[in-house]
Amino acid sequence: MAGLTAKFVQKAKEGRHCDGKGLYLLVGRTGCRSWILRVQVRGKRRDIGLGGVIFTVFGRPSEVGDDVPLEGRTHLTLAEARELSIRLRNAAKAGKDPAAELKRDRKLAPTFKEAVDATHAAQSHGWNDKEAKAFLSSLKNHAYELLGNKRVDAITADDIATALAPIWKAKPAMAKKVRRRVGVVLDYASAKGWRANAAPREQVRALTGKAKKGGNFPAMPYDDVPGYWTHLLGERETVGRLALRFLIATGARSIEVREAKWRHVDTERAEWGRPAELMRKSDQAHVVTLNEPALAILRKIALLLPNRGPDDFIFANRKGGMISDMTISKVMRDDDQPYVPHGFRTSLRTWAAEKQPFIPEPVAEAALSHVIPDAVIKAYNRAAFLDMRRKLLAQWGAYLSGAKWSAILPGDLVA
Repeated sequence: MAGLTAKFVQKAKEGRHCDGKGLYLLVGRTGCRSWILRVQVRGKRRDIGLGGVIFTVFGRPSEVGDDVPLEGRTHLTLAEARELSIRLRNAAKAGKDPAAELKRDRKLAPTFKEAVDATHAAQSHGWNDKEAKAFLSSLKNHAYELLGNKRVDAITADDIATALAPIWKAKPAMAKKVRRRVGVVLDYASAKGWRANAAPREQVRALTGKAKKGGNFPAMPYDDVPGYWTHLLGERETVGRLALRFLIATGARSIEVREAKWRHVDTERAEWGRPAELMRKSDQAHVVTLNEPALAILRKIALLLPNRGPDDFIFANRKGGMISDMTISKVMRDDDQPYVPHGFRTSLRTWAAEKQPFIPEPVAEAALSHVIPDAVIKAYNRAAFLDMRRKLLAQWGAYLSGAKWSAILPGDLVA
């Protein structure tokens, strides 16, 4: 009987296909392919699974993964399956248990997290520092929650699409980067023999559709924000809901809230100091004035998570680490809101423009930690500039909570 060919292995239909000398290609109903060796062991016939099928690259097997012994590989080309079957038949003739020989060096495929680290270690020498850091941080923030602990050989297109869903519409630019980086990891895993196939790019595209081009974040109209604030107050207090409320009260970015540590806040002065190393947009230290709703949230979180040190995250996960971006955005998704947390910065900015017309525009911009030329700040006097921001956010806090608030008049501003 003529042996199999690489082309036949790739296109074979469901069934068991013989290559000769006890080696078979098994194709399941879903198209899943694996190698089976039928061999006599101490007078008894046994079928031994050798692993999944990996196809050659441009007619030749990939050289990546050559450091893994043949017995330890979970996926094999036709040539590798033939070589392994010869070794195991020889082991059986020598009185050994071929199944035991196979398992001796074989390990489970690594998790996605482990594969990310391996990919980063192998490829980051060709990236600049920014790309190398972004590769890890983007996958940690947007892929680890669903994919992190899954074995790379078990990750499907549907898994990837589900992981991307929270940011596919809200953060299309980031979603595309995460999709590409997941693909890089799965391609590396495939080349290492940890999974049968490369990244399922076309299948993921079919499940997600096209990502919209970048634009403004969907923002809740400011007229609706107090009502949503009241809704959040009536729900069970979780770290995610408290973090979202703190974000709304301060006009901060999600990453700023998630990175906040207790040493950054001074509750007596009602200030939240953002050090320069955490200010990605400006690289300049920034102070956020804390209104009463924000201070109340800090008091509440201190009760929920007592005995916290100065270097602990304010909004920490169960292990004390930084919460993910999904932790905050999931609150809004669960509430069936068509908006995203980042959009509350627009809500605040629009409210300031329409309801606080006497607040100078640079003050409102600075309240959102937008970069303001130093000469502009000096023109108002730094102390007065901070005081105007404090008054603006204090009125925003009153507006949110349903307390009495008013438009700030020119006479209320420090000259």
